[in-house]
This record gives sequence, structure tokens and C-alpha cells, in this order.
Amino acid sequence: MSAPAGFGKSTLLAEWLAGTPDDGRSVAWLSLDAADNDAATFWSYVATALHGAIGGPHPGAQAPTTSPPVPIDLMLTTLLNDLDAAAGDVWLVLDDFHLVDDPQVSRDLTVLLTHLPPHVHVVLSTRADPDLPLARWRVRGDLVEIRAADLRFTVDEAAEYLTEVTGLHLTAGDVAALEDRTEGWIAALQLAALSMQGRDDVSGLIARFTGTDRYLVDYLVEEVLAHQPGPVRDFLLRSAVLDRLTGPLCDAVVGGGDGRDMLTTLERANLFLVPLDDRREWFRYHHLFADVLRARLLAEQPELVPLLHQRASRWYEAHDFIDEAVRHALAARDVERAAFLMELAVPAIRRDRREATLLTWLAELPDDVVRRSPVLGVFSGYMLMAAGDLDAFGPRLDDAERLLAAAPGGSDPRWAQTDELRTLPATIAVYRASLAQAHGDLAGTADHARRALALAGPDDHLARGGAAGFLALVAWAQGDVSSALETFTQAVASLHASDNLVDELTSTVVLADMWLAAGRPSTARRLYLRALQVGEAHGGRALRALPDLHVGLSELEYERGDLAAARGHLESAKALGESAAMTERRHRWFVAMARVAGAEGEQQRAIALLDTAEQLYRPGFFPDLRPVAAVRARAWIAQGRLSEATVWARERGVSCTDEVTYLREFDHLTLVRLLLARHREHPDADALGEVPQLLARLHDAADDSGRAGGLVEIRMLTALAHESRGDRVQALQSLRQSWDGAPEPAAYARLFLDEGEPVRRLLRAADTPGVAGEHARHLLSLGTASDDETRESRTSVIPPSAERLSERELQVLRLLDSELTGPQIARELFVTLNTLRSHTKHIFTKLEVTTRRAAVSRARERGLT
Repeated sequence: MSAPAGFGKSTLLAEWLAGTPDDGRSVAWLSLDAADNDAATFWSYVATALHGAIGGPHPGAQAPTTSPPVPIDLMLTTLLNDLDAAAGDVWLVLDDFHLVDDPQVSRDLTVLLTHLPPHVHVVLSTRADPDLPLARWRVRGDLVEIRAADLRFTVDEAAEYLTEVTGLHLTAGDVAALEDRTEGWIAALQLAALSMQGRDDVSGLIARFTGTDRYLVDYLVEEVLAHQPGPVRDFLLRSAVLDRLTGPLCDAVVGGGDGRDMLTTLERANLFLVPLDDRREWFRYHHLFADVLRARLLAEQPELVPLLHQRASRWYEAHDFIDEAVRHALAARDVERAAFLMELAVPAIRRDRREATLLTWLAELPDDVVRRSPVLGVFSGYMLMAAGDLDAFGPRLDDAERLLAAAPGGSDPRWAQTDELRTLPATIAVYRASLAQAHGDLAGTADHARRALALAGPDDHLARGGAAGFLALVAWAQGDVSSALETFTQAVASLHASDNLVDELTSTVVLADMWLAAGRPSTARRLYLRALQVGEAHGGRALRALPDLHVGLSELEYERGDLAAARGHLESAKALGESAAMTERRHRWFVAMARVAGAEGEQQRAIALLDTAEQLYRPGFFPDLRPVAAVRARAWIAQGRLSEATVWARERGVSCTDEVTYLREFDHLTLVRLLLARHREHPDADALGEVPQLLARLHDAADDSGRAGGLVEIRMLTALAHESRGDRVQALQSLRQSWDGAPEPAAYARLFLDEGEPVRRLLRAADTPGVAGEHARHLLSLGTASDDETRESRTSVIPPSAERLSERELQVLRLLDSELTGPQIARELFVTLNTLRSHTKHIFTKLEVTTRRAAVSRARERGLT
């Protein structure tokens, strides 16, 4: 229900619910305000409302009068499970949803709506269309819309309201005039009725109502206020600085001791007071009324506004509502106090990953105030680095260290004494390690990480986890995978101990990459699936990690030759990207999709995707072991665009005589591909002279470090080098070694197939009777199937209904037409059961069915299976 302020949305909803048969339904009504514009707060209130309606209080939910603790991780999954088990229809009404513009709330709500059981319904009442996929739901028939044109009062409805509800006796002409001037705007009619109470010249008053809505509202509310007793008028104006009102808070802000009684009086007098709980303890003003009250206060007593906000801030701080305390301190322009309160809030913000809240606050502080706070200075610098501004981060860290040195032990009374301040030296060392890594300084990275460990206490888990993580990344960048795995596993344990769920889950990507380097793709797959299951079970803030996990699984599926599964995981990641902010690894989605596109023959799209990936890449978080520029050079080589690849090699400064390091291994193997391709185009044995030596040095380095994954690629390229020099016997020997020496050879199909005809010639030569030729036959069969699928996708005419199903959904649909159970299908697709349910729901919607059997039948009718 979307319409401007004062169109009677809330009243209509209330009357609709009251006027329809109960039939065993449950209704949860949540009236929102600006204080709810935070994902953690919002979902805590939703959980409280829903569990109050269906029973079974949520363990993390609290009453509206206490500060919610932000356990979003379990909340969505718990809600969905409880809603699924609820008897009868369940309605969730979110009133004034336009006041919640936190993107995380919109993303989480999209996920909730996508997975809702069929007997659960959500009603949004809002002044502006929310940031939700309305068009998609509209096409599917999942959306009912009521807008301003539907809500405007007609002349007859206005007459009924003004005469029967308010008790006024107006002529038909007066009603028509008032309806014309208000254009059926219900709030204006209500305000007009209030102003006309006790007036003799009603027709004259209506005749004088002209101008825009703004002027009309100002005039009417002034008329209402003018007829209120002095104490009531003062209370209205002064309490209007508050988003929510309760007796003790009003006493602290307005003064006096009758706040609770005054709120009761206002509610009885219908002065636009909306209760927020069943106990009538918390209220808010109608937003339109509050806006006008604030405008009047600012016009009449501007000097009083900062003082009122300061009083509100102190009350909220004393009652542990730190977020509200910060907002009122900012509104009072008391920037020093606001900074102090922000420091108090930082620990909870970091734990619950509400960096967007802190960023919004910091934007309202002068830069010099931020820099005078070591805690705020450090975290503002970190946000600059996350945005790609590496140069701005170092000076922020320098400022913080100077401040700490000048006040030993954090003795400056202006600073909040928190764990963040106590552990800040260790945190600064961790961030310096990040900066050093971003600049390619491995020694500096390790030095700063070791310093962070020395500064951190035994229970400072977040700092210890960050420090151990960077030590592991240094070992990894140096090619020591064994040490990297051991150290990074310790880092993940510290993140778990710090209750930092998102970082714990996203660290799975790093661990999986390390296991891939060690030649253990199956271990990487198990890690991804376990993390995906945990993330989906927790929901909320954990959703931020899920896109990365799907991208990682897509890379595994691609390498083993299942392009449909690879694309399916990328589609899942993209869908979640609409409901969860993709992380600093976002560029990997574009790299993975580019490889799929290239394998399917979409060469131009592949290059465009890689260009986007290069723009999105941010240094400073992880070693750049697969530079996007080198991936694009490989795509150029596969397309025969050797001149562009040659320019890359020259600009990158890579040559066969370089020192071999793990950080440059990807570049060097790309160079080998370039030199081999140039030789095939213009045979020159001398041009290949240094390639075997480079490959031998790369082989020894990978072998010494236990990087079995890298050995597969190096041996395969060695085989191609021997073939280019005319030594077929050595070529076949190296080719067989590439898979014979791999712990899991079946996981590397695309590594061979992406080399095209040169490798396929060798595979055909290796396709001999017996075990030795079995893997060659397997790779050749995969290549043939992949070619057939690509040709079919280019030439076949897809029925319109099939175009509406994604490749992943078609894959699920085919498995639905089997004897497999849901859990068995999920295992077959390497997804969790919740993800399968989401795909199934989309299929049912698109095929306009409600059961698995009906979906299979409809699919057969349309030729989809």
C-alpha cells in the first residue's frame, strides 16, 4: 500500500483486519519509525511481533522498550521455520515502511518474502515504493497494490466522514469545496475537521483554504495548536524532537513530571498519537503532525531545539540506547559528545557488522573531530581503504598512534573507555599489515602482524584472528601452503571465538583457495558446503557471506567441467547479491562468469566481464595470486588476439628469466601460453628456448612447497612445450604425469579443455587401451559434450516458457522428474536444502503450479524435460 502521507493507509489496514472473518488467522502489526532504520533493530521488532502473534517467543527478541541485541544471524531462519509450522494464515503488517531505508533491511526482506510459506502474507504500508523487486513479483502475480488513487476520498466518502465521524453538519457545497481543495487527502480532511470544531463561519473557513498541500497543512495545524491549552501546546512542540515518546523520556526532555499523564491525554484527544506497544508505554506522533510541530518549534524557539536534543541524548545514554543517544547528539550539533557516544557504540557495531551505521554517523562529524578520536580515526581510515583509497589510510593510523602516545593508557578524558580503545594498538598493527600487503610488502606484512600478536591479549580474539590471518596470507603468498593452512585455521578459530560470524564464513574462501593450491578440491568443496549451510541457517548478517561461497563453488564446478552447475551457482550468487551486499571479493563473480562465458563461446562478453572485474578489484585484503589482467590475457590468447596479450606481457614486465615466486606464478604460466601460441602461429624453435627452463623452475618451486594443484597445470603446459618442439613421446609422458600425480585428477577437466585443439590432439594420442588412456577418454568425452551444448545453445529455438527458467532452475526441474527426494536432489546439486527450496518455489511460480508433480507435468507439456 503506497501513497503519500495522510492517505489513511494505517486506518484502512486496521479496518480491513477488523472487518474480515478471523478464520484462525494470526496478525502481527509493527508500526515503524526512524529509530527502526537499522537491520538489527528492525528484525528484532519483527521477530517480537510475529512470535507474539503465533506464539513461541524468539530467544533474541526483546520488548520495544529495551534496546534490541541484533541477533539477525538466527532470526530469519527461525522465523521461517516457525511461520512454516504456524496453523492458519499469518499476516505481518509493516506500517510506515518508508522510514526504514537501510539497504540491508530491503535485502533481508527480499529473502524472507522469497521463502515465505504460502499461508503467510506481508503487507507494507509506505509513502514511497520500497527498494524491493516489485516488478518481478507483479509479473508473477504475487503482488497486490493499493495506491493513492485508490485511497483518495470521493465527495460522498468525504461527506460521510465529515458528518458521521466528526459530527460536523456541512452543506453539500462545503463538502465539495473541501474535497476539491484537499483532493481527497484524508489527513487534511481530519485536520480541517479539528480546526472547524466550535467555529460558526465554517463556509468562510473552507473558502479560505487555498494553496499547496504544505501550506494547507501548516494552516490547519496552526489552527489546531492555537486552540490547545498552553501546557499542551508546549508539550507538543517540545516533545516533537523525539521519534518515540514515553513518560520518563518526555519528563527529561520537556521538563516536569507528568509526561505519562500528558501522553494519555493526547491519545484520548486524538492528537495524532500512535501507540507502539500494547501496554501504552511507547508512542509516536503521526509523522505528518510531527513534521509540522518541528517546523513550528524551529520557527518559534530555534534556540531551544539543541537543548531538547541534548536532553534526549543524555536520557538515551543513561538507559543504554546508544544509537538513539548518538542521533540526538548529532541533531544538537554537539559533535564532541556525538564522537564520544560513537566510540561507545563501535564494539557492538563491529561485532554485528553495522559499518554502514558508523559511516553515516562519521559523515556528520567534522574531520578534525574524527581525527581527535583515535578509535574513530582508525575506523574512518579503514572505510577509506575499503573504498579503494589506500593512501588516505596510513595518515589516519599515524594520527591515532600520536594521540595514543600523548595519552598513555588512553587517559584522555574525551575518549570512551572501551575494549576498542584498549586493543587499538593491536588493531592498528593489523591494519598496517593490510596496507603492507596491499603494497606487496610481504616482510612488512609479517612484521606488523607479529607486532599485533604481541600487543593483543590472550582474549583479544578479533585482533589475534586478524594478525594470524595476515601471517597465513604471507606464507600463502610465498607458496608455503602447509604453513598457510595451519596458521589460517588458527585465525578462523579466533574469529569464531570473537563471535564475528561474517568474517568467519567469508574466510572459508581463503581456506578453500589454499586447499585448491594443495591439490585438494574435495576438501575445498566440503568447506564451502558447510559454510553455506551455516550461513543460510543463520540468515540476516550472515547473508553477506553467501555470494562469495556460491562463487567459490561455481569455480569448482567449472574446473570439473560442469558448466551448467557453475552458471547455476553464479546465478544464486547474483540473486543473493540483491539481498546481501557482496564483499571485497565481488570481482571474482565477474571473473568466474567470464570463464563460463568464454567456454560457451561468448568471447566478447567474457572480455567485458573481465574489464568490469578489474575495475571492482580492491587491493589490501588478500594476495593477488590470480591478477585479473593476466586472466584477460589468457582469454585473449584463447581468442587468438596475441598482440593484446603481448602488450600485457610487456606492461607487466614478465619474462622467462624472472625469479620464480608464487605471487608471479600465474603471470609466468600465462606468459608460457602466450609464447606457445605465438610459436604455433609463427613456428620459431629459438623463441621457445627459455620456456622449458622456466617451467622446470616453476615445477621445482611448486613441488618443494607441496602445491599439487599448481603441478597439474605446470606439467600440462610442459607437455604442450614438448609437443611444440616436436617431442611427442616426452609430451605424452608429461601429460600423463599431470593427472597421474594429481590427488584428484577429475577435478581439473577445464584446465585441459580450455587449451583447445593443442591439448585435444595430445589427448587423442594418449587415448590408448587400458588404464593409461582412461582419463584421456574422459576428458575428450567432456569436451565433446561441452561443444555440443554450446552449438545447441547457439542454434536451437528455446520455447518462450523455457526462457523464463534459468539454467539452474532447468537443472532442478529435470531432477524433480525423478525418484530422488529433496535432500537427495540438494546433495546431487551440491546445494543446501534451503537453496533447493528457493529454486523450487521459483519454478512453481514460473510454471504456475503448486506441486512437484504438476511442475513435471507442465514441463513435459512445454518440452522442458
